[in-house]
Amino acid sequence: MRPFSSSRWTRCLHLSRMTLVIPVTLASLQLLAHAQGSGRPVEYPTFYRAIQVDGLSIFYREAGPKDAPTLLLLHGFPPSSRMYEPLFARLSDRYHLIAPDYPGFGHSDWPDPKKFAYTFDHCAEIMNHFTEALGLSRYTLYMQDYGGPVGFRMALAHPDRIEALIVQNAVAHDEGLGAIWKPRRAFWADRAANENTLRTNFLSLETTRGRHIGSDPNVDRYDPDLWIDEFAFLSKPGQADIQSDLFYDYQTNVQNYPKWQAWMRERQPRLIVLWGIYDPSFALSEPGAYARDVPNAEIHLLDAGHFALDTKADEIAALLHEFMKTQR
Repeated sequence: MRPFSSSRWTRCLHLSRMTLVIPVTLASLQLLAHAQGSGRPVEYPTFYRAIQVDGLSIFYREAGPKDAPTLLLLHGFPPSSRMYEPLFARLSDRYHLIAPDYPGFGHSDWPDPKKFAYTFDHCAEIMNHFTEALGLSRYTLYMQDYGGPVGFRMALAHPDRIEALIVQNAVAHDEGLGAIWKPRRAFWADRAANENTLRTNFLSLETTRGRHIGSDPNVDRYDPDLWIDEFAFLSKPGQADIQSDLFYDYQTNVQNYPKWQAWMRERQPRLIVLWGIYDPSFALSEPGAYARDVPNAEIHLLDAGHFALDTKADEIAALLHEFMKTQR
């Protein structure tokens, strides 16, 4: 048997490498040509902007092609628009994403509560004016936690602007407020007598951590920077006053629940409910309550906490992509 010479092996290896490199190079050139031919970059960066609305600087994150369907992302408490960063990384190639900070949150202005009404009515009014300032005439609302009461007010004020609703651990039914809300209801009934207790518990590091983890047994899935950063935000001068005022007004949301339910029953909006089952703040019965109002709603229970994007961003992005593809 003739030996396989080293020179022949070298030539064969060189030829093999050439056959691999050529198709890869051609594929790369085709991808680049496709991107250039479409007039769009391969990736859509996130822009961090601010705009004047009603005399306030309102900060927002924006990404994606402006001619694509718009998702208006309304954040919860105590995060800012930063909570939606996982979706920006996953959806900005297909959708126009806009995520503002409410007054008193994140990088938006924090006016003195003695001179500014921190109410959900006022926040919704400013968010409506924000959309008008950006020229957003149609959008899908993504509502998480505080985003629910802000978003439903926006929807009822301008139903013609709403293409669909995405609800992620946001309540629109009294039954969704569990036992944890008993001392919070006491604060609404007698603010003076319960303010110190509320501030000690509601704004504490322990409670801030608990909002994320809840009853999830998989604690090691959570980045502790989430609640450390939020607690640092809540500890800044003036934040306790701002958040106490806004939470005192939360009782108006409960009073408005019947209006929001009636609107959903009448309008039958396209609705998807994404619910982290380990949520310590809201009851697991709430997704079923939405299904009673909108029987065709998509309901997805996720192995996640109150801020489901903490651990289930990939799954949520995939569900939203399917939901948005079928939008009428």
